[in-house]
Amino acid sequence: MSLPLLPLPLQALPRPPAPARLIRAIDPRVPVGVKRRLVEPLLNRTFAEPLAEGEFDALEGRRITLAIEDLGMALTLTLEGERLRVCVQSGEATIRGGWREFLCLATRREDPDALFFQRRLLIEGDTELGLMVKNLLDGREEGLAQGPFGELLVRLERLANRTS
Repeated sequence: MSLPLLPLPLQALPRPPAPARLIRAIDPRVPVGVKRRLVEPLLNRTFAEPLAEGEFDALEGRRITLAIEDLGMALTLTLEGERLRVCVQSGEATIRGGWREFLCLATRREDPDALFFQRRLLIEGDTELGLMVKNLLDGREEGLAQGPFGELLVRLERLANRTS
């Protein structure tokens, strides 16, 4: 004998965790190998032209960490054989800030220099290396909000706006 299914009132349904909380909980548990498979192809497609033109050559054998503090997430990148790679070691320089500031940097919705002057994004460690990477990101006329990476950024922004 089965019991009839009764609809639950909306208040009884558990609320999904906020995306930032979910990312903070999951990111430390994701192995670097998985991050490599997800992030590297996306970065290398996004930066294919500047990589081919040697604009990232100064990053060869160097490491930069992008630390998205409000998500509890950090990603360290290096250049190996004309390809951006995720690495385990910490960066010689770190660009640190909140995800909204990184989104503004990527989409060029705000002047990248203003983000740093207002200390919404910070460069720590080897500032010369950090500025070089910042200038590479800043030098892209269309920003990073093009193609698959841009679509991902737009989706993340929509999700964040719904939950905030």
